[in-house]
Amino acid sequence: MTTTLIVGDALRTITPDWPVPEERRTVTVLFADIVGSTALVDRLDPEDVRALQRVYFDTVAGVLHRWQGVVEKYVGDAVMALFGARNSDGFDAYRAVRAGLEIQAALDRRPMVGNIRLRVRVGVATGEVVVDLGGAVSGGHGVASGAVITTAARLQEYAPPGAVALCAATARATAGLITQRQLMPVPVAGRVPPMPVWHAVGPVRPGADQHDGPLIGRRRELATIRDQLSWAIRTRNPRWVSLVGPTGSGRSRLLHELTRGLTSVDGSPVRWCVTTCQPYPDQVLAPIAELLRGLAGVRHGDSAAVVHDRLVAALTPLFPPAQVATAVPALQRLLGTPDGSAAALAGAAICREVLLRLAAYRPLIVAVDDVDRAGPAVSRFLHALFSAATARGLPLAMLTLHQPQWTDTQPGPARRVTIRPLATVQSGRMLRHLLTRAGQPVALVDRLLPLVGGRPGHAAAYVASIVDGADLVALPLPEAVRRAVAAEVDHLDGERRAVLMAAGILGGVISSATIDRALGWTPGRSAPALRGLVTAGLLLPHRADGYAFAAPALRQVAAERLPRALRTLFAHRATEAPRLGPVPADAPRLGPVQADALRADPAAVDPVGAGVAGAARAVLKGSAARTAEVVRLDAVRSRVGLDNVPAALAPAPRSGPAGRRRPTPTMATPPAALTRVTNRPPGSSRLRAVALAGDVPPIPAVTAPTARARSAAAPVARSNSGGHWPSDVDRSPVGIRAVPAAPGSAGPGAHAAVGAPPGAVRSVPLAKPIRRPQNLAASA
Repeated sequence: MTTTLIVGDALRTITPDWPVPEERRTVTVLFADIVGSTALVDRLDPEDVRALQRVYFDTVAGVLHRWQGVVEKYVGDAVMALFGARNSDGFDAYRAVRAGLEIQAALDRRPMVGNIRLRVRVGVATGEVVVDLGGAVSGGHGVASGAVITTAARLQEYAPPGAVALCAATARATAGLITQRQLMPVPVAGRVPPMPVWHAVGPVRPGADQHDGPLIGRRRELATIRDQLSWAIRTRNPRWVSLVGPTGSGRSRLLHELTRGLTSVDGSPVRWCVTTCQPYPDQVLAPIAELLRGLAGVRHGDSAAVVHDRLVAALTPLFPPAQVATAVPALQRLLGTPDGSAAALAGAAICREVLLRLAAYRPLIVAVDDVDRAGPAVSRFLHALFSAATARGLPLAMLTLHQPQWTDTQPGPARRVTIRPLATVQSGRMLRHLLTRAGQPVALVDRLLPLVGGRPGHAAAYVASIVDGADLVALPLPEAVRRAVAAEVDHLDGERRAVLMAAGILGGVISSATIDRALGWTPGRSAPALRGLVTAGLLLPHRADGYAFAAPALRQVAAERLPRALRTLFAHRATEAPRLGPVPADAPRLGPVQADALRADPAAVDPVGAGVAGAARAVLKGSAARTAEVVRLDAVRSRVGLDNVPAALAPAPRSGPAGRRRPTPTMATPPAALTRVTNRPPGSSRLRAVALAGDVPPIPAVTAPTARARSAAAPVARSNSGGHWPSDVDRSPVGIRAVPAAPGSAGPGAHAAVGAPPGAVRSVPLAKPIRRPQNLAASA
């Protein structure tokens, strides 16, 4: 089933998984163009031109798809691709630059028609665009709109043949991952001042993170992990411990502290084997090769003879000489090309046996950082290692670090330790330390504390941006934090992403009812998505029926994703609902037919006179304190969706006699501040809303003796004196009850209309109670 959405003037058909059709996103654009294409085409036969273009486009598209780029269009002999158009992993710029470098190498290797050597210029730019999510597929023309597209096209003009030119934002996003060379700023038409340009040289291997500062907080997590690892070694019962936390939570810092602190168990020295999974490694078995390098003490750049000697020295205590002679060449091939081939997999199997024999000789802890970046081959390696160690009863423990969304199946004995945000006092201590070390005023702690959200990585990024000259008045969100948080949002499916974006523009304590109104959904549809966001660690439960963002940066990124028109629409929907005021205890309870009739002619409903009609008009027009408005649920359900933004923002039409304005058709919800005991707005009385005619079955009207009716109504009025329900009273709302007087007697369970004159007392039997949702002030 598909849903048709109106985006501007064009109809788009997309899957229901993307309720928001367009997003403002930071993407990386790659623009590649052939050097001297005009002269080349002029001297070739048209058939040769066609064959040349086919080879060229196939080569470029293959590289772009391998690096998860979306080819948006082919313009002559130029190719434009988007990275991060629909989903981002935080490394969109890195993937785009790697793709640009690989395009150059692939064209150099591939033979062309007539032995022609194609030279290509590539420009890579990063910036904000509006993306049509329904068209974010290869060949989807007009997917993105923004100045960054023109910037990428201009950049490639300043790249030498065979080179990749970068803008400033791309250079910052790939710093430490790509070797760069900065050039002099170049003039660009229509832009002042000149634009700075960098050339990409090639990928570099990231160095180890420096953890020279004090560890603040995390004592509970450290103690838990130490106990789990020590127990596994002490009892020779292997255990898999999983350390889970979002980017910036300090997972790597905790691993560094564990390797320094846990060096022995019961007097037996413990050996650590640690590896880190880099983003998009060139070879799938690279993390295993790095694990082997750490075991044998092999460094990058060592000669073949040095590598051979170090491997022999590491394996001699563990294997017989004959096995050492056969294992060393296989391990050398693994270190040289860990590409997943049969030879590399054979070397990985020998490496696994080396770890098992090392654990039998000495207690061993294998730690893998950022395991969520690794491929399936690494996961299979770890599972096989753990299963073999369990079968042999070895003193081996395994520690993996990853983000919450990693869904790899771990063995049954795995233990999960989640990193929580730092407390406010701990965040303040960390900020003071970082500011002091950076030479910045400590008074900035008060400004930064509400922004970091208890994440050490966010605190370090804000301090670094201040050192780099960020505006101290505005304090913009650092680019590194924005990329990491955007990747967290993009791990969500379309529905949960829409809920998070709508919650971002609303702010405060978020309720399911408010989100449903903002998105135009049926009541209760957003509740599962909100619970899923809590499970993902993006939202935190707040009060009985509300949620709050886990990090301030997350709310900012989610809100900025929405285009301006949708921000206005969602905010309007969420705030347009009228507030239901206190209803007098003697007010009648009107059905939908009587409410409509009362607006047109009060006398038609209350032929007797002022009693019931006056009280009913108090409900419809409001009291002196607050206005209590009658809300039609059928009008709420017929509200427009995302396909008609202008109509949704238009004022409600006037109707009725004498230009009387009909109440706005919205669902009423309580204000954010609710009392703990009653879950109602402070100082309010019983709240009512008029139900849809089909929601509550019609109840025939009967009358009751005056004394019985008054005795039945008196406890109800007393129970709500003071504006709150006592704890022993059932607060579930019942069907709306108020009908014209009719002869007869009251049936069982009837309620009398309060405020009617003598002789005109009416009552109706109670409808079956309907349980009120926790996040609505009134429910039909």
